[in-house]
Amino acid sequence: MLLSDLVATSGAVAATRSRKAKVAAIATLLAAASSEEVETVTSYLGGALRQRRTGLGWRSVSDLPAPADEPSLTVLGVHDAFEAIASIGGAGSQAARAAAVVDLFGRATADEQAWLRGVVTGALRQGALDALAQEAVAVAAGVPLPTVRRAAMLAGSTTQVVVAAMTGGEEALAAFGLEVGRPVLPMLASSAPDVGAAITKAGGSPDLPVAVDVKLDGIRIQVHREGDDVRIATRTLDDITGRLPEVVAVARALPAERFVLDGEAIALDDDGRPRPFQETASRTAMESGVEVTPYFFDVLHLDGEDLLDSPGTDRLAALERLVPERHRVPRLVTGDPDAASDFLADAIRAGHEGVVVKDLAAAYEAGRRGSSWVKVKPVHTLDLVVLAVEWGSGRRQGWLSNIHLGARADDGDGFVMLGKTFKGMTDEMLAWQTERFTDLALDPPTVKDHYVVPVRPEQVVEIALDGIQRSTRYPGGIALRFARVVRYRDDKTPAEADTLAGVREMFGH
Repeated sequence: MLLSDLVATSGAVAATRSRKAKVAAIATLLAAASSEEVETVTSYLGGALRQRRTGLGWRSVSDLPAPADEPSLTVLGVHDAFEAIASIGGAGSQAARAAAVVDLFGRATADEQAWLRGVVTGALRQGALDALAQEAVAVAAGVPLPTVRRAAMLAGSTTQVVVAAMTGGEEALAAFGLEVGRPVLPMLASSAPDVGAAITKAGGSPDLPVAVDVKLDGIRIQVHREGDDVRIATRTLDDITGRLPEVVAVARALPAERFVLDGEAIALDDDGRPRPFQETASRTAMESGVEVTPYFFDVLHLDGEDLLDSPGTDRLAALERLVPERHRVPRLVTGDPDAASDFLADAIRAGHEGVVVKDLAAAYEAGRRGSSWVKVKPVHTLDLVVLAVEWGSGRRQGWLSNIHLGARADDGDGFVMLGKTFKGMTDEMLAWQTERFTDLALDPPTVKDHYVVPVRPEQVVEIALDGIQRSTRYPGGIALRFARVVRYRDDKTPAEADTLAGVREMFGH
């Protein structure tokens, strides 16, 4: 397959707002790809190289050779070129890498150069998100969409599932099951403004109780054990086993040989109160630091029995058999809003974020955010994505300060700006975000008179706010009220940010 065919499809996907048209364009391209090309084509449609690191950035592709007149690059040829670039190291590597870039880009047409630059810098905006790719492969391979989605959740990778569907069809997708040792995407929670609304949303009532879990402000962990082998993954499926030996020790002490647990790891003071989130989060980046304690709230597999499709009552019973109370998230089972509100108040007094209300009849929906789990926080917070940042003035001169905030568009195509804020930022945070957003800038932010610096939409930030209001200034028709930064969430991806519809629902708009 020529790269020009993929670039043309990418352009067509970016140019239309029609989800149906996007899916059709992607499906046509996938159907035309060979079995050897499917993995690379899927990755490129998602705007990403298959190499985790290439040593390239916006500086590497800021000065390009003259483009070729006719397309000649193939998808696999481009992949091989980036493989070679990624392998360059040692003395003279910078010059060798620059020469390789000139060679590759010199064989690309103008449209291909623009696309390649976008995929190298992470600035490619084409709307071909995972959900669209899953719909497209269902069409291209003639398999049911729910089967594709479930396989992607269990595999933790849409790319793997696309390859399986295009080469082996529904039978290959059925082979994706829960595998101890292979992390799956975690189940996520939607939001409600209060406990009563959360119980109703989760299907609870005085006659139909729900589980009300304390919401810990820790790092999400998924713990797999197979004999003495233990693997710990984050919510983004990164392996952090070597950084959490205390969690490994707890897992090995449990009375089972094979299991998968979902939970949180959190740093606590001597009196049991949670320490600042940043101290807990630092453990995902380094082995040293404050000790964390694991707390588990769900079990997905136990000694040969998969529990993903079992109701919450069965999973919680299995959890209680396996995990001692000191390592279980505190929980109340009730349908009474008053009792749940008292439980929430106790959680807040203990220093925790709030509660998560859970439908006890629901299965574990890996990777999904629905009404089966509903979080409640007394302080309203949103997970939004930074779309741009402004140079500061006065005391903040020389720092990238005011951030532009976006929610995920409801159709999955990009982000919708809801407002700006510079409140809640410490000097340490300003220094960090200046470095971070310089790296994410779409163009080098070296000229200070360019007041607004657009950035790649990759950084998630947790924002506290007093509410929302109607607005004609922003495309979503609403704006944040008194927004302030709580923290940056490096443990979350933009795909986990709140949607515009979710923001409206939270505040009754």
